[in-house]
Amino acid sequence: MRPIPTILAAVSLAALVAAAPAQKLPEKGEPPISAQTEKSGGERPAAQHAMRFDHADLAIEVFPETRTLTGVATLSFTATAPLTTLVIDLDTNLGPQRIAIDGKPLLRKSWSNPDGQLTITLPKPIATGGKVTAQIAYGGTPHVAVRAPWDDGLVWSQTADGRPWIASTSEGYGCDLLWPCLDFPKGEPARVDLHITVPKGLKAPANGVLKGVETHPDGRTTWNWSARSPNPYSVALNIGPYEEISGTYKSRYGNTIPMFYWYLPGEEAQAKELFAEFAPTLDFYESVVGPYPFADEKVGVVETPHKGMEHQTINAYGNEYAKAPEGFDWLFQHEFGHEWFGNQLTAANWDDYWLHEGYESYMQPFYGRWREGEARYAAMMLQQRNMIQNQAPIVSGTLRTEEEVYEADKGGPGQDIYYKGSWMLHTLRNLIGDQAFKQVTQRAVYGRADPKPGNFAPRFGSTDEYLGFVKQVTGKDYGWFFNVYLRQAALPKLLQTRDADTLTLVWQAPANLPFPMPVEVQVDGKVTKLPMTTGSGTLPVPADAHVVVDPWDRILKQSDAIDAYQAYIKAQNDKRAAAKAD
Repeated sequence: MRPIPTILAAVSLAALVAAAPAQKLPEKGEPPISAQTEKSGGERPAAQHAMRFDHADLAIEVFPETRTLTGVATLSFTATAPLTTLVIDLDTNLGPQRIAIDGKPLLRKSWSNPDGQLTITLPKPIATGGKVTAQIAYGGTPHVAVRAPWDDGLVWSQTADGRPWIASTSEGYGCDLLWPCLDFPKGEPARVDLHITVPKGLKAPANGVLKGVETHPDGRTTWNWSARSPNPYSVALNIGPYEEISGTYKSRYGNTIPMFYWYLPGEEAQAKELFAEFAPTLDFYESVVGPYPFADEKVGVVETPHKGMEHQTINAYGNEYAKAPEGFDWLFQHEFGHEWFGNQLTAANWDDYWLHEGYESYMQPFYGRWREGEARYAAMMLQQRNMIQNQAPIVSGTLRTEEEVYEADKGGPGQDIYYKGSWMLHTLRNLIGDQAFKQVTQRAVYGRADPKPGNFAPRFGSTDEYLGFVKQVTGKDYGWFFNVYLRQAALPKLLQTRDADTLTLVWQAPANLPFPMPVEVQVDGKVTKLPMTTGSGTLPVPADAHVVVDPWDRILKQSDAIDAYQAYIKAQNDKRAAAKAD
């Protein structure tokens, strides 16, 4: 997902706020988009739920000089209920110009696209189980991303020597910025074939497996790719004068996985350093989660003129080879991890976005632990803790659009899907243990307890399903845990009272919900765990004993110190903003 730039940097909350995405009016020449196109997910027309997306064949040609594109999309569907119309999402900036159904051209009056939701009247109804193919010719001047990837569209850039360098990003606004699609998570096609035509001297690495490159008489090339089950927003354009590093990885599961990195000329030394991170990062994920989900296609990364995005098997990388004290590139590691959390396991409803971002944010300190041990893990977790805002529940229990979750100013949890989600998982792992946590994670990611290459497929998950996996693995109902951490905005507070030779602890959960979270207490170096089964517990302690509650910070809970720090930083930011306005 759209990365938070400061996720691993040792910076203050002020720097994070300064780096957060800002709203900006369209620049001159940038085609505006409709509210419908800007929305991704949420409530959908009944017709979109009445068809299965079998195949998308996309032939796209890009013209850097005019910043335009043309395309022909051949889309195949199976009706899951009777169909009289097709409803397909497509930005009005891209047409369409012509439509045919099952090879027969339609009259212009047979379709309309007033707001970016293309409605096609079928020549005849399609019965349940019937198949239909729509061929849509489209094109024009696509929406430009002002600040990709925090807003979406095409990025028209240039290399240092003036050659075109182009990328697309569409997670927030959706796939309809680039191609006619079903713009909601379950709208992913079973297969996408891409045919990307670019000017002479440019390359077009994309999703899936390269099926061949055709060279035209005038020097243009067409790059043919085939990918299975990509998320709609993962279908991406990446165009530039790329050079390539490739290799193979021998997996702990016995299979061999091809790896590729496409980078700009003149960066070979840096590119090789980044490529050297591919294998150990892959080994980490396969060891703590399970098999790489797209081993039959590739591990693919491409350098982009924007920060990054988890485009399936062609992850966008724009971190400029930054160095960090953790010893690995946080952005590469983050986006690559979305192959498991986002591409293999996809939230069926954006309301469950934490399954992508919370898990992947947690995988970064977890990787630090895997590489260096508990000290690195603790340091990285504490950085994340300072970022948690607690302004809205992570999960609402309703059908929401991507931006209703991602944008805090629209009432969503915003960055808490990253950091609060991560800390919730940290707390869960410490509560149920490493083995159970891995088993829960595998069931969520693969839908089964014994994932092996070839015995699973990309799947959709939900918060409720995840709770079921926790109960299935542990034999216990942890609804109380998720009710507090996911469905409430505020954090539980641990009240401490020390009276003579007795320590009393009481959980104060939001909405007075039950919260029987066990708590470790260190008394003069000796640790005791209080079960807190009724939400409270007592422990005899000598009057002069040194007591530390939750000494390893295993529990996400309210902190007076962090609340005061965040209030201080906000006041400083407000003061600077007021001074700037004057």
